[in-house]
Amino acid sequence: MEEFFYQATIYLGAAVIAVPLAARLGLGSVLGYLAAGIAIGPVLGLTGAETEDLRHFAEFGVVMMLFLIGLELEPRALWAMRHKLLGLGGMQVAASTLALMGAAMVMGQPWHVSLAVGLALSLSSTAIVLQTLSEKGLMRTGGGRSAFSVLLTQDIAVIPILAFLPLLGTYAAPQFSSDGSIAREGAGHGGGHHSLSLVDGLPGWAVALVTLAAIAAIILAGIYLTRPVFRFIHASNLREMYTALALAIVVGISFLMTLVGLSPALGAFLAGVVLANSEFRHEMESDLNPFKGLLLGLFFITVGAGIDYRQFLADPGDLIGLAALVIFAKGAVLFMVGRAFGLKRRDLWLFTLGLAQAGEFGFVLLAFSTQLNVIPVALQEKLLLVVALSMLITPLLFIVYDLMSKHMAEARQEFEPDEIDEEGPVIIAGIGRFGQIVNRLVQASGFKTVVLDHDMEAVQLMRRFGVKSFLGDPTRPELLKAAGIAKAKVFVVALDDPEGVVKMVTYVRRAYPDLHIIARAKDRNHVYELYKAGADDIVREMFDASVRAGRYVLENAGLSEYEAAQAAQTFYAHDRANLRDLAEHWIPGVPASQNPAYIERARELEKAIESAIFEMAERKRKKSSEAAE
Repeated sequence: MEEFFYQATIYLGAAVIAVPLAARLGLGSVLGYLAAGIAIGPVLGLTGAETEDLRHFAEFGVVMMLFLIGLELEPRALWAMRHKLLGLGGMQVAASTLALMGAAMVMGQPWHVSLAVGLALSLSSTAIVLQTLSEKGLMRTGGGRSAFSVLLTQDIAVIPILAFLPLLGTYAAPQFSSDGSIAREGAGHGGGHHSLSLVDGLPGWAVALVTLAAIAAIILAGIYLTRPVFRFIHASNLREMYTALALAIVVGISFLMTLVGLSPALGAFLAGVVLANSEFRHEMESDLNPFKGLLLGLFFITVGAGIDYRQFLADPGDLIGLAALVIFAKGAVLFMVGRAFGLKRRDLWLFTLGLAQAGEFGFVLLAFSTQLNVIPVALQEKLLLVVALSMLITPLLFIVYDLMSKHMAEARQEFEPDEIDEEGPVIIAGIGRFGQIVNRLVQASGFKTVVLDHDMEAVQLMRRFGVKSFLGDPTRPELLKAAGIAKAKVFVVALDDPEGVVKMVTYVRRAYPDLHIIARAKDRNHVYELYKAGADDIVREMFDASVRAGRYVLENAGLSEYEAAQAAQTFYAHDRANLRDLAEHWIPGVPASQNPAYIERARELEKAIESAIFEMAERKRKKSSEAAE
C-alpha cells in the first residue's frame, strides 16, 4: 500500500507541475504529460516496474474518449462519413503499410518481417491526436474530421491485422531470447496477459456470428434498455449513481468486445453513437469527462516514463533517425491521400502532421508479432522505442502546424458565384447568426435587402427557409457593385472574420464615402480597429445581450422595470461614448494592459459611468419619495 501511495504521489505531482507549465508556454497538455513521464522515468528514475501495467490500465481512457466522441455523433452523421472511413482511412492504412514495408526491406529485413513492421507502424495515436484536436478546437475543421475518420478506420483495422499476423508466422523461423528460450508468450510490451475469449477455436463463420450478435446486443441495449435504467437511477436521487451507471456502460461494453475479440474502443464508440440521441447524453458526458482526462493523462505519462533510456543512449542517432523516417514516410502518404480527397491548405497540413506518428496500437501489434516469431526480439525492442519517440514528437508537429497555419488562408470550397439580379437600399454581407437577425428585422419593417455570403451551406439553409441570398465572396469589389452598393443607403458587415471585416470596412469607406456602414465587432480591440477604418456604427457581438441580462438582474434585485431600463440605457450611452474616447488612446498592436494612458483614462471613464447611474437612481428615488409625501 505504501508503494501505491508513493507512486500515485509521484505521477500526480509530476502532472500537476508539468502540465500547467506546458499549457502556459503554449505547448499543450499532451506534451506536458509526456515531459512529466520522461522526468520521473528516464531522468529521475522514480517510477517502479509497474509502469507497463499502468499503461494498460490507462489505455481505458482511449475507450472513454471514443465513447464520448460517439455521443457527439448521430447515426446519420456516421453514415455520412462512410466514404471517408472506407476510402480515406483504408487508403491511408494500405499506402502507409506499403511505404514502411518498402523502407524496412531496403534496410535488409525479410518481406514478412517488413510487412509486420509496416502494419504496426501504419496506425497513428488515437489518444494523442484526438486529445490535441479537442484541446485546440480543431475537431470540427475539415482536417480534424478527416483525421478522426482515419483514426476510427485504424481502430477497426486492428482486428483484421491481428487475424492476419499469424499467417506471417508460418514464414518465420523460431527467434530465441537472451536466455536461449523461444521468444513467444511474455515477450515485450503486452506479453504475458492471457485473455478470456468466446471465439477461441471457433470456425470463421461462427466468429462472424458471435461478433454480429455482440454488436446487435449493444445497439438494442442502447435503444431499449438505457432509458428505463436511467429513469430508475433518476428516481433514486443519488447523484453518484449516474456516474456509476455511465462507468458500468463503458466497462461492460469493453468487456463484451474483448470477449468476442473486437477492439473495446470500437465498441465504446458504437455505443456512444447509439446513445447520441438520448436525453441523458449530457449527463453521461459530464460524468465521464473527468475520468477520461485523468486516464489519458496517465497514459501519456506512462509513455514518457516507459522509455528505455539505456537503449536510447546506446544509439540515439539511429533511433531518432528511424522515428523521423516513420514520420516522414507516413507524412508523405498522408499528404498525397489528403490531396486526393480534396483537402487543402490548413486542413491538409493538419491532416498530414497530426497523423504522421506511430500509435499505441503499435505496442500491441509489435508484441503480438514477437510472440508469433514474426519480428525478432531485438528488432521489437528497437521499434518500441521508435513508436514512443514518434509519439513524443507529435505535440511538436502540432506546434509546427500552428506556426504554419498563421501564414495560410483558410481553405474554401470552390464554387461558382451567383449572378446577382437584385438591388436594394440595404446590403448585408454575411448571413450567419448575426446577419440573420439583422436581415429579419429590416425585412419585417418593409425594407428590401440584398444578402451576400461565401458559405454555401449557410446560403442553402437560408433558401430552404425562404430567405433569398446570393452565394459569392462579399469582399470582392465586383460583387458589391453588382449588388448595387453605389445606390445603397446602408451597408452591414456581419461576417464572422475580424480581419476580413476591417479590410472590407476600409475598402468600402474609401470607395463609397457617403455610405452608412454598420459593422460587427468581436471585442473592444476590434471596435477600435473598425473605428479607425471608418465604420459609422459598431456593434459588439455580446454587448447588447450582456446589457439586457444586466437589466434583468436589476429588475430582480429590487429596481422597478422602468428604473432598470433607465440604468441600462444610461450605461449603454456612456459606454458607447467612452469607446470613442478610448479609441484616441488605443495603440494598434499594443495590449491595453501595457498602455498606461489607456488604463488611466479607462478608470476615469468607469468612475464617470458609476456616478452617472448612481445620480440617476438617486433622482428617481427622490422623486418617488416626494410623490409619496
